[in-house]
Amino acid sequence: MKTPAQKPPQRAARLAPHATTLVLASLGAILPACRASTPATSRAAPGALSGNPILPGWYADPEGAVIGGRYWIFPTTSARYDEQTYFDAFSSPDLVHWTCHPKILEKVSVSWARRAMWAPALAHHNGRYFLFFAANDIQSDSEPGGIGVAVADRPEGPFSDYLGKPLIAAFHNGAQPIDQCFFRDRDGRCYLIYGGWRHCNLTQLNADFTGFVPLPDGSTFKEVTPEGYVEGPFMFVRNGRYYFMWSEGGWTGPDYSVAYATADSVHGPFTRLGKILQQDPAVATGAGHHSVIQRPGADQYYIVYHRRPLGETDRDHRVVCIERLEFDERGFIKPVRMTTDGVEAVGARLNGP
Repeated sequence: MKTPAQKPPQRAARLAPHATTLVLASLGAILPACRASTPATSRAAPGALSGNPILPGWYADPEGAVIGGRYWIFPTTSARYDEQTYFDAFSSPDLVHWTCHPKILEKVSVSWARRAMWAPALAHHNGRYFLFFAANDIQSDSEPGGIGVAVADRPEGPFSDYLGKPLIAAFHNGAQPIDQCFFRDRDGRCYLIYGGWRHCNLTQLNADFTGFVPLPDGSTFKEVTPEGYVEGPFMFVRNGRYYFMWSEGGWTGPDYSVAYATADSVHGPFTRLGKILQQDPAVATGAGHHSVIQRPGADQYYIVYHRRPLGETDRDHRVVCIERLEFDERGFIKPVRMTTDGVEAVGARLNGP
């Protein structure tokens, strides 16, 4: 649960080999890691590797997507709570060359947000882009904040507040309103799956994303918390099976990890199957709060997650990494092995550049 402060100051991190960023003269220099740059269009050579981490600087909670023939990552700026007042985004044609799109949403554009802007989740809906996010780290229903939504005409923004108030501003079923995952089901219905403090809710969005509609059981916020759940939910469908994933352990410690369950429906029930990503004392610790990217038209999946480099003791020094997500013949997720190599270059179009 994210009660004792949450993400890091932007000082030099280990850099991905092809990242668009600054190379800082010293680890103590505090400079922005993300600066606007021309989007990379050329593909990496066959066999080229992304390296890990894939993004420069301190970032966490990465949301992955494929938009317009490019891969996108929308992370949390990993800094002290009062410094978490904006979101950067990154895009790539091949998972190797990453372009920075700085400050796609800032606190100044959200009248009710003041700090702790966390875990963006993107939706393309009715021709526009909606960015769901949490702000203010509220501890009770009496505090202003919760989960909001911003809107833009392009994935790189600029985004502006959509409602002028939070979309979810209270604790339902004990779930802190943070860490929302947007999920569009095969029938077109749209959901948010969210929650901290070891509780997870499912709720169905209305047609214009201004509120919610009742679920089949008559509830608006249905608790779907699986065993071991802490925060950071994510859902995707493969071969008709619903994969529900989440983070376990403490986000500031080495035991942060990812587990999953499966079901035949977005409504569950979900029974925990086990961990698939956890610390490796030879590589990194604190591996968690992830998302999954599918290469369009292919049975190729990637897990994008954050982890803490070895030797780092600052709770906010987290970096974004990527690995292949693979399945066995029964459809169970194979344990993910953390690497420093990352993944091979691959285009975001199956039969295109």
